Amino acid sequence: MKNKVFAVEALMEGHPKYDKGIERRADMYKKTDDIRSEFSRDYNRILHSTAFRRMKHKTQVFYATENDHICTRIEHVIHVEAVTRTICETLGLNAELGTAMALGHDLGHAPFGHEGEKVINKLTKEHLGTTFWHEQNSLRMVDEIETLPDLEGKQQLLNLTYAVRDGIISHCGEVDEAALRPRDEAIDLKEIQRPNQYQPYTWEGCVVKIADKIAYLGRDIEDALRLRILSYDQMKELNAIVTSRYPNTVEAVLTTTIMHNFIINLCEASNPEEGLRFDTKQFELMKDIKAFNYEHIYRHERINRFNAYVYLVLNSIFNYLMKGFDRIQQGEDYRSFFERSYHKWLEYFDKDNKYARNPIYDLKNDFHKTESILIYISRMSDQYALKFYNGLIRF
Repeated sequence: MKNKVFAVEALMEGHPKYDKGIERRADMYKKTDDIRSEFSRDYNRILHSTAFRRMKHKTQVFYATENDHICTRIEHVIHVEAVTRTICETLGLNAELGTAMALGHDLGHAPFGHEGEKVINKLTKEHLGTTFWHEQNSLRMVDEIETLPDLEGKQQLLNLTYAVRDGIISHCGEVDEAALRPRDEAIDLKEIQRPNQYQPYTWEGCVVKIADKIAYLGRDIEDALRLRILSYDQMKELNAIVTSRYPNTVEAVLTTTIMHNFIINLCEASNPEEGLRFDTKQFELMKDIKAFNYEHIYRHERINRFNAYVYLVLNSIFNYLMKGFDRIQQGEDYRSFFERSYHKWLEYFDKDNKYARNPIYDLKNDFHKTESILIYISRMSDQYALKFYNGLIRF
């Protein structure tokens, strides 16, 4: 195993991109006896955010699960962090930067996973003429929505470094045979218009992009087995896929073995000249496993059956808030706890509220009004969205 082959590329002090990498959008307080690096500070700011806490009740693949042993969004994020740390430490990259990116990469994910994202994107296109994608929404969460108290107890935006913000919005997209390399230019992240438009700015960001794929492949299979979505014959098919690439393989196809094999192969095959990459055989195996998962897990009838329910729940909440917006916004005649909660949230961002912590919405403007509703819904956990919907239909 080659170790530390990317050490010269690590985003550490002295690297050509370091000064830009640690740049923040505004000055931020610092404790006089703080021993943390800038990226370690980002890690802790993400960890203590409410968006991070909500992920424990957000879907990874299987909706609103009541099974304690099925992966939720927060567990997926921790898996990505673990994979990122291992790869960065092995290759000599900055693990503090990589893990901060990994911890924050899904902060803006919608309730009910990618199906929820599709529903909100459809509503966004219909009512705003723009698009919704969770990578951009994750950046919005850390730039505009989430706050923490400063040393005086005043709520301040997370104000993360450029490198971490870049890793968050750049984490999605496919990993191709040509390997991943960071881009050279430090672009305005607000100008990114679609997922995978640009590669990450750092090698550490490229690691997170790959770690995201490594982390979910095996775990989704393990969860599908636990929920009896995969049959014995389908598992035989999966084992045949693995042995077709590695004839002498005798290990069970489990989360840990899949993750281990991809991590080891990536670390052995990668170098700064050729980029972050798998060898041809391992890359083809990743494509085969992804195709298997899509055919037998992600398109399973039990998931498709629930998709219609997700559409009903999120559309019902959106239509209700749109219809009652003026009454709720004025803070009059609350009809439920949920209306009061939404009004309280609006106060944080209302340009007409002198106490707003980040006045970004003119709530007399129809575009801002609609966007505020969609962003509010995107923040919901599965459980909160279901409680809200059940409150709408309860007599």
